[in-house]
Amino acid sequence: MITTILICIGVLFNIFGCIGLIRLPDVYNRLQAATKCVTLGCCSILLGAFFHFGFIDGGMKALIAIPVLFFSATVAAHALIRGAYHFGAKLDKRSVKDDYKEAVK
Repeated sequence: MITTILICIGVLFNIFGCIGLIRLPDVYNRLQAATKCVTLGCCSILLGAFFHFGFIDGGMKALIAIPVLFFSATVAAHALIRGAYHFGAKLDKRSVKDDYKEAVK
């Protein structure tokens, strides 16, 4: 029961992340949606796999993959966003403030 709930929650977060990739206006918002939603979704699916398999091979691999995925996805998204900023990807016209602009100076 808990396995099914966690996997369904993970699939929903992954769907929301995909919708964010399609609907959001610029590269920064798209990466934010993809990183947060998909990371949380995949971690939820892996947690569901852990509850399904238990403390055997599949479950332990899923449990180990959760922090690896969590930390590597956030660091990769940060690097992608910094690279996009330094290569001149423009903010959307509806963006209110560019905090990173003052930090770079």
